[in-house]
Amino acid sequence: MSTATRDRRTPARERERILRSRNRFWRPEDLRGSPSTKQHLLADLVDDGELRRIRRGLYWRGRKSPLGMAPPPTDALIAQLAPGPGVGPAGLYAANLLRLSTQVPRRAEIAVPTRAPESLGSIRFVARPARTARAKAGLNQTEVALLEVLASWESAIELPPSEAWARLLELVASGAARADRIARAGRTEPASTRARLRELLRAAGRGDLMNQIPEPDERTKANATRVLENVA
Repeated sequence: MSTATRDRRTPARERERILRSRNRFWRPEDLRGSPSTKQHLLADLVDDGELRRIRRGLYWRGRKSPLGMAPPPTDALIAQLAPGPGVGPAGLYAANLLRLSTQVPRRAEIAVPTRAPESLGSIRFVARPARTARAKAGLNQTEVALLEVLASWESAIELPPSEAWARLLELVASGAARADRIARAGRTEPASTRARLRELLRAAGRGDLMNQIPEPDERTKANATRVLENVA
């Protein structure tokens, strides 16, 4: 009798704990009880509109609306699916966040310095497994975005080159993009990105950091920096 009573009380307590929460993710491992009990509880709460299923094993408890449980904020979801340093915006999403483009992409493109998680809804993850120094340098999102726009300059940037370059210099000068961190991360960036990053650091008065970044061959350097003519 006592075991049965305890088994009924545990899911009831866990249900109340979830219902008292706001703006947080839940996983089966966050709950007490047997695996089957936890799965039934989470499924029931989704059916009742009290949880939103994000993917297998991940649920969100946020604000309820007439249309159901509101989705989690993009930043919060990214932090859950791809935690750790060196993760940040890529492509048009990066250019828009750095105010280098007015285009608002349909999906947030996120670069991950490891194997990328499966893309989900409004988020598209892209793998950058060779760019391991991003994580080792502890890059923040702004710094990742800066490296990403240097890599995709021709396709992502909408502003005139001189304005875009001035904006990147401002990020370094203000400390929003830490010069020492991006220099350290530059070691594992593609050759064209390394060439542009070296020029950015030189123009920002941080030529002392350029030698941390391997210099590409002359042909690659010339091709990569051609877009910076009369700017850098």
